[in-house]
Amino acid sequence: MRPLFPEIRGLREAGRYAVGMSAGVSDADQAVSPLVRRAAAWSWRLLVIFAVIFALLWLFKRLEVIFVPVLLATMVAALLMPAVDFIDRRGVPRGVAVALMLLSGFAVVGGILTFVVSQFVDGVPALAEQVGHSIEGVGNWLANGPLHVSNEQIEQARESALEALRNNQEKLTSGALATAGTLTEIVTGALLMFFTLIFLLHGGRNIFAFITKVFPAHVQPRVRDAGRAGFRSLIGYVRATFLVALVDAVGIGTGLAIMGIPLALPLASLVFLGAFIPLVGAVIAGFVAVIVALIAKGLIFALITLGLIVAVQQLEGHVLQPLVMGRAVSIHPLAVVLAIAAGGVSAGIVGALLAVPAVAFLNSATRVLLARDPAAEEAEQATGDEAVIAAKADDVGDARKD
Repeated sequence: MRPLFPEIRGLREAGRYAVGMSAGVSDADQAVSPLVRRAAAWSWRLLVIFAVIFALLWLFKRLEVIFVPVLLATMVAALLMPAVDFIDRRGVPRGVAVALMLLSGFAVVGGILTFVVSQFVDGVPALAEQVGHSIEGVGNWLANGPLHVSNEQIEQARESALEALRNNQEKLTSGALATAGTLTEIVTGALLMFFTLIFLLHGGRNIFAFITKVFPAHVQPRVRDAGRAGFRSLIGYVRATFLVALVDAVGIGTGLAIMGIPLALPLASLVFLGAFIPLVGAVIAGFVAVIVALIAKGLIFALITLGLIVAVQQLEGHVLQPLVMGRAVSIHPLAVVLAIAAGGVSAGIVGALLAVPAVAFLNSATRVLLARDPAAEEAEQATGDEAVIAAKADDVGDARKD
């Protein structure tokens, strides 16, 4: 048996060489460390992924006027879809159900906006008068306080501010023209959002089923299940955010009204809108309320307003978010912060608004896509069992030959 060992060893080396050549591994590849080969394989794949992400972001930025209204319409559709389905199940035609929900939504939003604007118009003169008194008080403090600033210096500072305003008049005019252009884009986006919302509410499922036909037939069911899971998560997110925003607005608005802070209702509406940007939106809106309270009522009321906002935020963070938002979506707070930061940098306020719902949708959809198929697992298990049985049979045959 001893003289046969070199031949057997040579056969094994030839077999390994043949396997290496069949796997496409050359001598040069064999000379590279396996760790380097794995790093290179990961590197070019990650580069391709980053290139695709960059191309998608570039396309989103170029077509922001189209993508943003469609995404906003999708969020509103997620809020109204359950109600439309409920009316549809009661025997009402789908088109009539969509029209009823849209008219109801326009009536509610229009009424709220009209009331807020009227309150704002009524409250601005009193606030402006209070601002004038505050400025006069600051001037008196500068003149009679520890700084002992003279009236001539205060007047000179006022003249300098007016001169700076006159010198920058051209820039302000160009800014107004830019605002007019932005207003045109807003009107265009609003119309596009309205028509997209109508079609999503009326036949969104059929639209999604048509889009998924671009995928191979054997993966279409999995893609459709992922889309449904993502949309369910989006519905839960929009519902929970709406409830949290409503509680924040009612709590802060009630406190401001009790303290007699001017523009209490407009400030509450601002808090409601800001709460749709998680973590930071309501804080920024609350900071505006603190500034108004400081100007209108003084430092004591500003501190009370700050305490009120902190208390409402604690209620939201420890009670509402775990009970309401936690059931709707399960996203790590770090992912929320990073998504808001990335959305804000790439698309401003709209990007920060859309970032977290997009992450919620992708989180649920990706989990469904990556979930193991029971039928595929059974087939793989059966294949593995057959391979093990075959390997054992080969071992038994080799032992008998020896």
